[in-house]
Amino acid sequence: MTVTVLLFASYAEKLGFSTTTMDVPSGSTVGRLLEAVKGMPGASSLPPAPLVAVNENYARPETILANGDEVAIIPPVAGG
Repeated sequence: MTVTVLLFASYAEKLGFSTTTMDVPSGSTVGRLLEAVKGMPGASSLPPAPLVAVNENYARPETILANGDEVAIIPPVAGG
C-alpha cells in the first residue's frame, strides 16, 4: 500500500524533501513507517519518537496505516 509522508522545517531540510510517497506492507504501523524514514540519508536529526499525525490527527506508534493515508512528521515548535 502507498502512504504520503510530509516533512516540515528542519526535518524537510535534513532529508531533502517535504513530501514523498512510500510503499509499505499492508498492516504497517506508524512506528514501522518511522523506522523506514529513519533509515533514509539525513534522518539522523529525527528524534527517537517524533510527533506524528495521520490524516491530520495525532497518532501513536501503534496506529495502523491504511492505503492512501497522509502521515506528517512534525518537528518541535517554539513560540515567543
